[in-house]
Amino acid sequence: MGIKLVIVESPAKARKIGGFLGDDYVVEASVGHIRDLPQRAADIPKEYKKIAWAKEGVNIEEGFEPLYVINPDKKAKVSELKALMKDADELILATDEDREGEAIAWHLIEVLRPKIPIRRMVFHEITKEAIKKAAEETRDLDYRLVDAQETRRVLDRLYGYRLSPVLWKKVMPRISAGRVQSVATRLIVERERERMAFISSKWWDLTAQCEAGFNARLLSLDGKRVAATNDFDANGGLKEKSAANILLLDKAGANELVQSLSGKALTVKSTEESPRTERPKAPFTTSTMQQDAGSRLGWGAQLTMRVAQRLYENGYITYMRTDSVTLSQSAIESARNSAKSLYGAEYIPATPRVYEGKSKNAQEAHEAIRPAGETFRTPGELAPELSRDEFSLYDLIWKRTIASQMSDAKKMQMRVDFDVETKTGG
Repeated sequence: MGIKLVIVESPAKARKIGGFLGDDYVVEASVGHIRDLPQRAADIPKEYKKIAWAKEGVNIEEGFEPLYVINPDKKAKVSELKALMKDADELILATDEDREGEAIAWHLIEVLRPKIPIRRMVFHEITKEAIKKAAEETRDLDYRLVDAQETRRVLDRLYGYRLSPVLWKKVMPRISAGRVQSVATRLIVERERERMAFISSKWWDLTAQCEAGFNARLLSLDGKRVAATNDFDANGGLKEKSAANILLLDKAGANELVQSLSGKALTVKSTEESPRTERPKAPFTTSTMQQDAGSRLGWGAQLTMRVAQRLYENGYITYMRTDSVTLSQSAIESARNSAKSLYGAEYIPATPRVYEGKSKNAQEAHEAIRPAGETFRTPGELAPELSRDEFSLYDLIWKRTIASQMSDAKKMQMRVDFDVETKTGG
């Protein structure tokens, strides 16, 4: 009886998964894509050298058919995989369950040409339970994802090869134009033009530092409301309908008021309490994780994804490229149980929270990014196993996941209006 050959993308992932499967399995890494569109003229096959479209790698005259070639640095890997397949009675493709992963699996089939049964194995976390279950519940290749990735790759190539030379001539050498960044640059330029055309306004307001430990802002003086941001139009002037009732303070007027009001006693005119509730945020998607890591840790997107990749491949979090905010039923229960154990039953709602994503194109097969496993280990429990960066990101993910299943925060906001006597009467 032969072996079952399992192919994943990365060596780290292969080592982790190999430890969960039995001796009947051999787990090997493709180390990313094994073939792509030609990157240089030397990569173009001999029979295509004289064909005009081969340089771009896309035949735009015949349905945008791509020309794929095995990457020069992957030829040895392809030979290694073919040799392993000779002793296998089954090929299991366990690349990531997204467009890129599905495309890698398809390219492996196209290049290896296996004559043995092929299965597609997918999972969202690298734990023993998840891998065992995935090995038992395989599926066929999803050609819709393959087509989607191929479309993106073709568009990337056409944008880059046709627009980049224009930038070299008009802007500077060796810069590139991409399918996404070109559009994003246009939006940034349009926004910058709006900013440059904006006519700014200058006005002053006053804030009193009270001995009781809070600040009070001057809202009105002698029956006129002190100007605020929303009172100005796009041309930098006060909106006509409210100009007569607005007090526009300049620096001299503001300083005069400071001298007049300093040390004066404030008299409470009225108080108003407003109860507020704040719902917890949804679990992390890729973009919200990057935003939170940027604001809280000061990280860029590349560092965030690099650390998340390590956490995923070593079995600490679920797959980190996802648009989904949903959690599996077992993950919801784990989050609720963790919150109950740590903070008490009064801090979890009677029914689980269910989140819905805003993106119509979300790859909903994935869950949101969360701690891996049936029971979420706390950051403190994992601290000895993680690097400083890994701990910091895991801590963010763990807290966001647990909080997503907790009760609303309850707050009380109080507004206090004061009167103060001025030289003009109040």
